[in-house]
Amino acid sequence: MKKVLIAAALTGCLFTANAQDVIERPTFGDNWQIGIDAGATTPITGHGALKHTRFIGGLHLQKQISPLFGAGVEGTWDVNTTRSANVFDRQYVGAYGMLNLTNAFCGFTCEPRAFSVDLVGGAGWIHHYIAHAPDRNDLGLKAGLNFNFGVTENFSISLKPAVLFNVTSKNRVSFARKTTDVQVLVGFNYNINPGFKCYTCPDESGKIADLNSRINQLRGDLDASAVALAASQTDNAALAAALAQCQNQPREKEVVNNLNSVRYVFFKIGSHVITADQMPNVEMIAAYLKNHPKAKVQIRGYASPDGPEEVNIRLANQRAEAVKNALIKKYKISADRISAEGQGIGHMFSEESWNRVSICTLEE
Repeated sequence: MKKVLIAAALTGCLFTANAQDVIERPTFGDNWQIGIDAGATTPITGHGALKHTRFIGGLHLQKQISPLFGAGVEGTWDVNTTRSANVFDRQYVGAYGMLNLTNAFCGFTCEPRAFSVDLVGGAGWIHHYIAHAPDRNDLGLKAGLNFNFGVTENFSISLKPAVLFNVTSKNRVSFARKTTDVQVLVGFNYNINPGFKCYTCPDESGKIADLNSRINQLRGDLDASAVALAASQTDNAALAAALAQCQNQPREKEVVNNLNSVRYVFFKIGSHVITADQMPNVEMIAAYLKNHPKAKVQIRGYASPDGPEEVNIRLANQRAEAVKNALIKKYKISADRISAEGQGIGHMFSEESWNRVSICTLEE
């Protein structure tokens, strides 16, 4: 069976990967990036683009979850170019997701690319620092592209054009051009454990042919086993019929007649509680043991055939223990003079209900 599974796995590699590289699952510590961003931002309309252009700087932390998808968080701060007392006039803190367009349209390669493009979209909190008036908070939506240039294995530079929508400006939700800014940032990135580990499916066509031959041989053995199984099932059916015939024959029931050294404690159906009318029998056993200090008693608990077998087995044991506990607790008989065990379903009496009993045999 193990060889069959190996053959199936190798066949899957040949038909799906065609001896190409296959990606292994990355660990949590792989494909992290931390970077510093710097650039400029300006309103789309409503203001002079050059006049209101402001320097913008920030930080970002992101992780490439798969060759296609990634996620990250970022924060940017706009430097105030007016004569206001505030150094910064706006702050944006948000989260974003990424789609690697290069891998999506050009296919994935195990070697890191020297150039790739990401589609980026996210949302966050915009905080406006306003001089001589209360600050204001808005919801921002951001969309853009990252053009990534690999410099070394762990260092890269990204060109990041984006559009930031202030969607809650003036206490109402809108995508007005007057509250939308264009940003162009350059990111200087340090990449932690970049890339995805890959392995190549080997060409195992020869082994697969050998395994297919072995599979055909095993199929022949399986057909022969099926014939032998059918014969065994026929024999089992004959034995089962003979067993059923034996079980249906009436059984001779053993009747207990020796009453010299035996006492009986009967129970109600489904119960192991000693009723008041049976306590005199327990007292007679206790009296005998007190009068004969060297005597011992053997208690065997039984159940009638009524109900499930596993319940009756447990009930028989509980009935024996019930008499033992009464002798110990009520009559102070030493436990080492008493042995008690359940015997399951009893057939000592011809009257089935009498088999709900604990039979106590006194021994010198």
